[in-house]
Amino acid sequence: MNQKMTIDKQVALLMQGTEYGDEQLQKAMGEELRERLIEAEKEGRPLRVYCGFDPRTSDLHLGHTVPMRKLRQFQELGHEVTFVIGNYTSLIGDPSDKDKLRPQLTQEEVNHNARTYAEQAFKILDPDKTKIVHNADWLSELTFLELIQLASNFTIQQFMGRENFRQRWDKGEPVYLHETFYSIMQGYDAYHMRTDVQVGGSDQLFNIVTAARKLMTFMGEKPNIGLIMGILPGTDGEVKMSKSLGNHIALLLEPSDMYGKVMSIPDKAMGDFFRLVTRFTPAEIAKIEAELKSGQLHPRDAKMKLAHEIVSIYHSKGAAQEAQAAFVRVFQKSKIPEDMPEYKLEEGQTVLDVLSASELVKSRGQGRRMLKQNAVSLNDEKLHDPFEEFPGPGVLRVGKRRFVRVVEE
Repeated sequence: MNQKMTIDKQVALLMQGTEYGDEQLQKAMGEELRERLIEAEKEGRPLRVYCGFDPRTSDLHLGHTVPMRKLRQFQELGHEVTFVIGNYTSLIGDPSDKDKLRPQLTQEEVNHNARTYAEQAFKILDPDKTKIVHNADWLSELTFLELIQLASNFTIQQFMGRENFRQRWDKGEPVYLHETFYSIMQGYDAYHMRTDVQVGGSDQLFNIVTAARKLMTFMGEKPNIGLIMGILPGTDGEVKMSKSLGNHIALLLEPSDMYGKVMSIPDKAMGDFFRLVTRFTPAEIAKIEAELKSGQLHPRDAKMKLAHEIVSIYHSKGAAQEAQAAFVRVFQKSKIPEDMPEYKLEEGQTVLDVLSASELVKSRGQGRRMLKQNAVSLNDEKLHDPFEEFPGPGVLRVGKRRFVRVVEE
C-alpha cells in the first residue's frame, strides 16, 4: 500500500469528483472511507474496490471513463481493483438514467461488446493490477428462492419513489417488473465479491447506496462504501455526455481530433473535466482554478492544459504535443474562432454537398465559384474539386470569416 500519502490526502483524492446530491450523505461516505482505510492499514491489507460496466455498446467515450479513473486512483494507492463486466445485468439494462424502457440485448450482442471493453479500459487501468470478472458467473446460479429472499428487502414504494420510474408512472407509461431486478442483481454483485468500496455514477445512487448496502447487511457482511461520481457533461457543457446526443468525445479518436474536441467545450465545463477525467490532484486543480479566478491563467491556456492531459492519457505525451502544435498552427495563427457551428458529415457527401448543406454558401453555384477562387479550405488545406468525396472531419472555411466544424456521425 502507498505509504507516502497520508490517510487525509487519500480521502481527499478519492472523494474528488463525488456527487451525492446530499451534503450529509457525502460527509458520511467520506468518514466511512476514512475509517475503512485506517482499518485496512492496521490489518495490512488493501481495500477491495470494484465497479461494474454493462457492455451495452462497444464504442466508449470519455463519460464512460469517469469511474475507471477513480479505480486507477485506488490502484495507485495500492488497493485491489476488480473490473466487473456485467454480461448478466446487461441482459436487463440499467433503467437508472432512463425515462423509458431500455431495449434488451441478446447474449451475442453483450458478448461482442464485452470483448472491446477491457482493451479500452486498459488505457486507464493497470492491466497487471486489474482483476476482470463477469457477473454471469454468479448471478446465473441464483435460484428463484434466493431471488425471493433478496427481493424481500425492498418495497414497491422504494422503486416507485425513484424519479425515472415515477415520471413514467405519472405519464401512464409501463414500468416492467424485471426492471426492478437490476438493483437487486447489482447489490448481489457487491455481496458476492465482499467488497469494501463500490464506484459508480450519480445515476447509480440507489443501486449502490441503498440496494447494495442493504443486501450486504442482510447477508451478514459489512456494507460497502459507495463512491458516487459526478456525471461528465458533453461538449455542449449542458447535458450528460452521450453518443446519441452527439456531444461525446470517443476514446478511439485520433489525437488531433480528440484535442480539438476538448478545446471546443465551454469554459464553464472545465472544472468537471479536470476533476473527473484527468490525473491532476485536488491541490493541482485548486491551483488552476485559483489562477483562472485571479486572471493569472487565461481560460484558453487552461483548456489547452486539459486537452494535452486527455490526449496524453489515451495516446501519448508526444502525440499530445503534436496535436497541440497543430491546433496552435491551424486555429490560433489562422485566427480561427474556437466556437463555431457543427455539421455532421454524411457518408458519400461531396465537397460541394457539404458546402451547400452546412450553409457556408448560399447556393451550389456560389460553392463552385468559391472553390475555383481557392477560397475554400479544410484545416488550412485548400479544396478545389466540388465533386470530390469530402476528405473528413475538421474546420471547413470559406473566405476569411465563415467557418463550420465538420464532425463524423
